[in-house]
Amino acid sequence: MHPLEPQRLYQSCEPDQFTFRTTAELADLTEIIGQARAMDAVYFGAGIRQEGYNLFVLGPPGMGKYSMVQQFLETKASQAPDPSDWCYINNFAQPHKPKMLRLPAGRGEALRAHMEELVDYLRSAIPALFEGEEYRNKVNAIQREYHEQQEREIRELSDEAEQKEIVLLHTPDGFVLAPSRNRDVIPPDEYEKLSKKERERIEADIAELQTHLEKILSQLPQRRRARAERIRQLSRDLMLSTVGQMIKELRANYADLPEVLNFFNQVQRDMELHVDDFRKPDETVNISGMAVITHQAFNNYEINVLAANHKKPGAPIISEDNPTYSNLVGRVEYVSQFGALVTNFTLIKPGALHRANGGYLLLDVRKVLMQPFAWEGLKRALQAGRIHIESLGQIYSLVSTVSLEPEPIPLDAKVVLFGDRIFYYLLQAYDPEFSELFKVAADFEETIERNPESHLLYAQLIATLARKDDLLPYDRQAVARVIEHSARLADDSEKLSMHMRSIADLLREADYWARAAGHAVVQASDVQQAIDFQVRRQDRIRDRLYEAILRGTLMIDTQGLVTGQVNGLSVIALGGFAFAQPIRITATSRFGKGDLVNIEREAKLSGSIHSKGVLILSAFLAARYAKNQPLAFSASLAFEQSYGMVEGDSASLAELCALLSNLANVPIDQSLAITGSVNQLGQVQAIGGVNEKIEGFFDICAARGLTGKQGVLIPATNMQHLMLRRNVVDAAAAGQFHIYAVENVDQAIALLTGLTAGEADAHGKYPADSINHRVAARLAELARITRSFLRRDGKHSSDNQ
Repeated sequence: MHPLEPQRLYQSCEPDQFTFRTTAELADLTEIIGQARAMDAVYFGAGIRQEGYNLFVLGPPGMGKYSMVQQFLETKASQAPDPSDWCYINNFAQPHKPKMLRLPAGRGEALRAHMEELVDYLRSAIPALFEGEEYRNKVNAIQREYHEQQEREIRELSDEAEQKEIVLLHTPDGFVLAPSRNRDVIPPDEYEKLSKKERERIEADIAELQTHLEKILSQLPQRRRARAERIRQLSRDLMLSTVGQMIKELRANYADLPEVLNFFNQVQRDMELHVDDFRKPDETVNISGMAVITHQAFNNYEINVLAANHKKPGAPIISEDNPTYSNLVGRVEYVSQFGALVTNFTLIKPGALHRANGGYLLLDVRKVLMQPFAWEGLKRALQAGRIHIESLGQIYSLVSTVSLEPEPIPLDAKVVLFGDRIFYYLLQAYDPEFSELFKVAADFEETIERNPESHLLYAQLIATLARKDDLLPYDRQAVARVIEHSARLADDSEKLSMHMRSIADLLREADYWARAAGHAVVQASDVQQAIDFQVRRQDRIRDRLYEAILRGTLMIDTQGLVTGQVNGLSVIALGGFAFAQPIRITATSRFGKGDLVNIEREAKLSGSIHSKGVLILSAFLAARYAKNQPLAFSASLAFEQSYGMVEGDSASLAELCALLSNLANVPIDQSLAITGSVNQLGQVQAIGGVNEKIEGFFDICAARGLTGKQGVLIPATNMQHLMLRRNVVDAAAAGQFHIYAVENVDQAIALLTGLTAGEADAHGKYPADSINHRVAARLAELARITRSFLRRDGKHSSDNQ
């Protein structure tokens, strides 16, 4: 069997297919390449306005899906009408239940400014009016009127008492009636000398006058209240004339908004009732030895604008990087005043849903799911179609603090979740509400077809990214090298990777090396240096592992013949770097009952897929060699010097070849390594990481010295995935290293042992000296031994009877 030709090992991108000299000549890419299915879903999801048609954008991170979707939404949002402003205003009837107010775009900020101007004007104008001469004269007139009335009644009472020779005295304790003679009070000793009849007359007159006096005095509080009410009414009238004129001007500006006019009416009535608040000056309070100026609060008249979208035309596009519960649905804040926590409607803070109302909210599903209660809060808002600001303490009755109950705000926003596919499918499976709320899935492709058209589009993509990041232009050879590396990232020579983060990083690093070398444009050598340095930054562990192999600490043979031993290949992925680890696989066999012991599984170091591969291997042996006889052997398979978990079935072909070598007693050439999965029919199946596996064994062989016999056996179905390093391709072209593509186990064992596998004839017999003949002969021998043991055991049993 011949090795693969060098041109099959690497599909190059010819620079001559491009007509440009550098990417500076190319226009920016205006279309999204290779994502037609996903973008069609985005167009549909963004356009349909029915309930529940929110989007979930699937794909691994680094695909550029976020920027693609955001770019499309920005174009669509710019053509949408401006959304409404959402505000909270004071509920004068129930202050703990603030009312929401919906206003046309931009009117919320204007109304807030107008109300601030109104309050500021009244705070300065009202005290000036009440300190004016006209107001003081009117107040003095009212007070004088009541004072004169009181004095008149007292004077009339005094005149009446004087006619009866009784005097009305005004003492510090009030009014006192006393008998008199010639307007002088009669002393007590002289009063006692008066006749009884005279004293009785005086006492009767005093009692009558006292009743009259008490009547006058009993009317004083009522008259004081009447006087105070007249003064208050005077103040209200003055306030009404001032406030009414100001609010009249505001009403003209908001005549088209009935809810605002109703708010103005409530504000006017409240200001008339609280006119004294505008007359009070700021006060200074001493707190812990510090003088603190306390201002009169006029929060009742403020406008709390939660969402104002007039600064940028079109629908808002909001991205929340920290989607906590309160950051999504809003919160009510508190302030500390003299040791107590207080709040009001002006301390209601908006969430991302408020800011995105009427537009689009972009969220990372992983971040949402990591925040306590955020996912439930988001779903609750989407299901109800409104945003209800409520603290978690209120929802779960964890606190008894009196808080606000803001009126819910209607929600009309399209939520776009971004995340890996695993999140989408897990939510579909375990959250019954998910499919009702996110009915549109936009699944982004990780690769695109590789052809001349996609090459040119990729060149435009490189030009676009270079201009975006202010990088040097790329010449056509550099573009070709980036495209080749993209195919390597895709692990497919016929595909190109759409992992934009990796491509953008490569472009930036190649630009760095080009500038460091003084190049005016980025060349292919700069791209290659960037690729090499990316590997160099991450290959420390690989170097230590290969050093252990070269020093003999890890036993890997690259020459010689050994029975029941083969070089397998595994891949280790650490972060963003993957490399191969050659590993020795050994097999032993003995007389037994058909047991195939997977030592990794028995030691609980085998994953389920690897265990499945061993079971398939066992099934293949039974189907091929034990159709008409018992499988009378026991075997053990082991990954030597493996101390971690083994997963995957890519070593099942190597394990089968090692076992066949042991059964046939035919040595395997250790200059070859093998990878591949095998099915029950003996067919070799594709595996992952084929490039890394080939390069890993090549690096060990090259370090020890290439002999011209070394190589790797891979599944034939993996040929389309080959994008090997240049030094591997060059070694293959020079005949120093070989890659063989095998389709079945017979081809593999023949290459490894140098003997033909042999095909069975019509009677199930294999050619002499073939591998299959030797295996069948060994198994037949074991079966005969088994029968002889059974006969002997049967004879012994009858003798004993």
